Amino acid sequence: MVRNGGHNLAFHVTPGHNPAIVLDAGGGADSSYWKDIVPVLAKDTGSTIITYDRAGMGASDEVPGPWKVEDAVSDLEAGLTQLGATHDVVLVSHSLAGEIATYFVNKDPQWVAGSVLVDASLPNFYTDSEIAKIEAANNAQMAELQKQPSTKQTRQLLAVAASYGAMHRAYHQVSWPDTVPATVIRSSKTPFDTPDDAQLWRDAEAQFAAAAPNRTVIVADNSSHDIPLDRPDVVLKAIDEMAKQVS
Repeated sequence: MVRNGGHNLAFHVTPGHNPAIVLDAGGGADSSYWKDIVPVLAKDTGSTIITYDRAGMGASDEVPGPWKVEDAVSDLEAGLTQLGATHDVVLVSHSLAGEIATYFVNKDPQWVAGSVLVDASLPNFYTDSEIAKIEAANNAQMAELQKQPSTKQTRQLLAVAASYGAMHRAYHQVSWPDTVPATVIRSSKTPFDTPDDAQLWRDAEAQFAAAAPNRTVIVADNSSHDIPLDRPDVVLKAIDEMAKQVS
C-alpha cells in the first residue's frame, strides 16, 4: 500500500529485473484486468511487473469529487517512487489510462524508456464536436447510474463524467514527447459502434504514430476494445519487443 495525498493505493509487484513494466488498466477496471497477462509477461521477460488500482478502484481508497488526471499522475508517481521504478520503465496503458500516460511522460519523461498504448485514448480524438457528443451520451448514462444503488464502480464513473468536458478540451492540446518511443495497438472494433466516431479514433492513432519516427501502429485483428482480453498474444508481443528495444 502506498500513501499519497491522504489516501492509500494498492500496488502489486512481481519482482524481476529492469526494465520494469507498469500495466495501467482502462476506465472502470482495476489491476485484476491484467491477471492473465502478468504471469506470462513475467516469465517471458524476467522484468519486474507492476500493476495498481487507481484511486476509487480495487483495493485503493476512494477520493471524493471529480476525477482529475493530474491526481492520477501524482498517484502513479508516488507508487513508482516507493517501488524505486523511476527509470527504464515500460509503461503499458489501456484506453483511459492513455491519458494518464500522456501527462505522465510529459511530466517525467526521464522515467519512461518506452510505452505500449493499447487502444488508448489519445489527444487528437477530442475535437470540440466529439466532446459535445460524448458529453451528451454521458449525461444520459449518468442519469441512469444515479438511480441505481451507489457502488464503488458507479461512484468512480460519475466522478470521471463530472469533469469530462473541461478535462478533454485541455487534453486535446497536449502532445507526446518525441524522446519517448511508443507502440500503439489498434483494435479492430474501437470503443465506438458508430462509423464516424470509430474512424476519428483510428485517425487519432494514425496521426499520433506519424508524428515521430519512434512510434508505430499495429492492429490486433479480431479484437474488441478489450484487446488484452481478446488478443493477449498481440499485447504480450508488443510489450516484449518494447522491453528488448529499451534494455
